[in-house]
Amino acid sequence: MDQKLALAATGIAADFCGIKVPASKFVHAGRAARIKSGKYEGQEIKASLHIVGEEDVVLEIGSGIGLVGAVIAANAKPVKVASYEANPNLIPVIEELYALNGLTDRISVKNAVLVTAPDAPASLPFYLHKSYLGSSLLHTDSKRAKEQVEVPTSSFSVVCGDLKPTVLVMDIEGGELDLLRHADLSGFRAIVLEFHPKVYGPGGDARVQKVSEARWLSETDGGFDQDGVGLYSDVWPG
Repeated sequence: MDQKLALAATGIAADFCGIKVPASKFVHAGRAARIKSGKYEGQEIKASLHIVGEEDVVLEIGSGIGLVGAVIAANAKPVKVASYEANPNLIPVIEELYALNGLTDRISVKNAVLVTAPDAPASLPFYLHKSYLGSSLLHTDSKRAKEQVEVPTSSFSVVCGDLKPTVLVMDIEGGELDLLRHADLSGFRAIVLEFHPKVYGPGGDARVQKVSEARWLSETDGGFDQDGVGLYSDVWPG
């Protein structure tokens, strides 16, 4: 039996960096192939594993299917990874992945949107697309959004005060612009952040970089992957 059939027989869609990804409607054949080849969130994973150490506490904003955080937890072995995901449909999938890989003592997920604005509401609308990768807080494409849900908010500053994270890993499909406007990032020694200029529109990437610089970040690595997603790893002495 080849590896693909063996994984399917056990209800596992793919594996990468020692993490088994359970089969679900969110992991189709093409995505499973990208996971196994290291092309799925590859830059984010590579940067995170380069940065995170055993002494770190990681705050992950935007869990996706849970793979990135799980790879960090299992391989970098930080003290803790606290993950936040806005899409409520992904939470059971993420929790299953954590449990399958024996990581529930090191990583957890909460369905909430972290906010930094002083007048933030108790909940925010989140727009679900056919592909979870396109789901977002930003209603940029009315033709693609198939459902709107209300997601509870949590204060970024309160979470940071309780958790005391040292590394921030963030991929929130364009929501980073609003979060960075008011975020106090002084407690972090490193940040891995994906920029999404296609979401912001013309000049949007420049605006995010300007906001980042204003929040005392210095770009040390950058580039764009084949999907036009910019990845920037910002590191400074903590």
